[in-house]
Amino acid sequence: MKKVLRGLFTLIGIGIGYLIGRALVYNSGLGILSYFEKDTVSGIVFIVLSMIFFGIIMLLISPWINSGIFKFVDRLEKNIQILSVNEMMFGIAGAIVGLVISSFFATIFARINNILWTVVALIISILMAVLGAYIAIKKKEELINMFSSLKKINSKDRKNKNISRGDPKVLDTSVIIDGRIFDICQTGFIEGALVIPNFVLEELRHIADSSDALKRNRGRRGLDILNKIQNELNIEVQITEKDFPEIAEVDSKLLKLAQVLNGKVITNDYNLNKVAKFQGVPVLNINELANAVKPVVLPGEEMTIQIIKDGKESGQGIAYLDDGTMIVVEGARRHIGEIMDVVVTSVLQTAAGRMIFAKQKDLMEQAE
Repeated sequence: MKKVLRGLFTLIGIGIGYLIGRALVYNSGLGILSYFEKDTVSGIVFIVLSMIFFGIIMLLISPWINSGIFKFVDRLEKNIQILSVNEMMFGIAGAIVGLVISSFFATIFARINNILWTVVALIISILMAVLGAYIAIKKKEELINMFSSLKKINSKDRKNKNISRGDPKVLDTSVIIDGRIFDICQTGFIEGALVIPNFVLEELRHIADSSDALKRNRGRRGLDILNKIQNELNIEVQITEKDFPEIAEVDSKLLKLAQVLNGKVITNDYNLNKVAKFQGVPVLNINELANAVKPVVLPGEEMTIQIIKDGKESGQGIAYLDDGTMIVVEGARRHIGEIMDVVVTSVLQTAAGRMIFAKQKDLMEQAE
């Protein structure tokens, strides 16, 4: 390739030498050059020498030109590898739109019979094509959402998926690993598409490849949950390649993506929940939902439970309901492993969940 390019540039130099030599010979008002008359041996010799001179110059400088070309091609190849197929298609479409817009300016400048304005029109066309491609790639997600909102829903194209007009729901890593999102989607309470960012999939893959056995199992569980959601549920799942290289943290990328898509973040991360509310991003917290659907227990109600372990305070015993709600029973420490009837005395709602305080029913009756 380098030899071919050197030969090509040498031919270009010979051509340039011919044009320059011919222009100088045919211009009789250039002093000493007027001795070389056109269509004579001296004129022909001058043109040939000009061709040889410029051909040698281009041959000598062609290695530097080749180096610049190969560097440009390598850089272009790396940039193309970074882009996805969707981004390339949007870039081409944006470049075409930019060329169409620039054609109006080119038409105006073409009416001016001047080489300078022709060059200006060419530069404007190149700049508009580059600008159109850049904007189309950067605003890919917004353009997709705009076109999808204008497009009518076609059940055949959707493969019989039950797609609603709800806001997109962006899933974070913690809620995927948790797994309860599958059960919630199965009930049909989630409306809109589930959006899985590519950077979340990368984080899950890193967790699944961890040397720590617990992390590895959690990562693989998250990937299994995603496969079950996509294959077993009648709900739309979108894998988005939208990324924000200028943002380092995954949580911050999630919030930014939710803002771009005008969607909501589904999480069970308490800190992410707080940050999202501060930034005005809607959040659906799985833990808050779980606490909200727990059965309501009022003071004075009776229940039958099994004491599992001792509590923090002296004499306390701990039991759990089927939904995981912790019950603290006074004076039940010596009854660990036993099943007993208790009476609810109070209920405490905390950020971590609901706690129920109770006393043994027998002791309550004796006290009365």
